[in-house]
Amino acid sequence: MTATTVRYPAVAGRFYPGDRKALIQEVRTYLTQTPQREPVRALGCIVPHAGYMYSGHVAGAVFAALEIPQLCLVMCPNHTGMGRALAIVSDGAWETPLGNVPIDRGFAAALKQRCPLLHEDSAAHRSEHAAEVELPFLQMRQPQLKFVPIALGTGHFEALEQLGDAIADTIAAQNDPVLIVASSDMNHYESDAITRVKDQSAIEPILALDARALYRVVTQENISMCGFGPAVAMLTAATKLGAGSVELVKYATSGDVSGDRDLVVGYAGIVVR
Repeated sequence: MTATTVRYPAVAGRFYPGDRKALIQEVRTYLTQTPQREPVRALGCIVPHAGYMYSGHVAGAVFAALEIPQLCLVMCPNHTGMGRALAIVSDGAWETPLGNVPIDRGFAAALKQRCPLLHEDSAAHRSEHAAEVELPFLQMRQPQLKFVPIALGTGHFEALEQLGDAIADTIAAQNDPVLIVASSDMNHYESDAITRVKDQSAIEPILALDARALYRVVTQENISMCGFGPAVAMLTAATKLGAGSVELVKYATSGDVSGDRDLVVGYAGIVVR
């Protein structure tokens, strides 16, 4: 991509309001729903990426609890199946109704050099919603935002671990803080009761900062956590960077909003410091 290349919104008007004023109002509502506290500096977080009406209150609780630095690395799953398995975009900007968010070319280049598994690939991101829906929250909390997007279409632990190690090394070489955002919903399309049990099984190793245990429980217990790859890479990086505490800020399912308890999606908001 060239410096003038802009990626236009894929899901504005569907997952979140396409109108600027309406989007500001909705994001502000979700950022202030949870009792306010002093924002903290964190290494990473896990936030959901469903339509705002379902998961915005969980994402808002996380982003409101954090100091948002000027640079965020946003990792998401690849729902579309397009493009490469580890796809980064290193140049240009992403547009949202709140304005353009430039990509940090220097950080992206350094990360690609450190992790040869990453491939430059805009196709993996063009129609993918899971990174895009996080940007308005980040923009509202950090007007000077820059970011780097990575879409993960691989479930191989070794690749995710290598990426996490490379992220940690690249961040450690920076003078300024970087927040690692792992965009993920939890279990999908089972009953509310089953989903809560499965999600608790996945949340426990996250709270223990155990990336390998998270990978094992998700793959062996048939937990359809779409962004376990970003979560594994984030946990690997945060642990290498010295993470010492994890907090489950908020948990919910889509049934809490829709009232349908038969088929739900789980949402966990987690902060890693």
